Amino acid sequence: MLKKDKAKVIDEVWNEDRIREFLDQQPPAGVDSDFHMLWKAYQGMRAEHFEIFVAMFQAQKRNINATNPDGQSVLNIASEHAQSGDYIAILRDAGAL
Repeated sequence: MLKKDKAKVIDEVWNEDRIREFLDQQPPAGVDSDFHMLWKAYQGMRAEHFEIFVAMFQAQKRNINATNPDGQSVLNIASEHAQSGDYIAILRDAGAL
């Protein structure tokens, strides 16, 4: 039987410093850095924290419409997820197309 290598983290503390760390995400080769950090934030944050992140992201004049190598933006991908309504609203309010 295999053991889990990480314990599930519940109620992790998300202060502004923790959220800001996502602005330092380094993308893999060939991936737009703005897309990568926005994607990682979308995947890893609750909507309330994602909204704070997007404000920080925009304050740095980053591209909310950045795309992955397949030409998809985070909004495009989120639109395919059933539980992403709050994230979609945050992205659209930030100017995502």
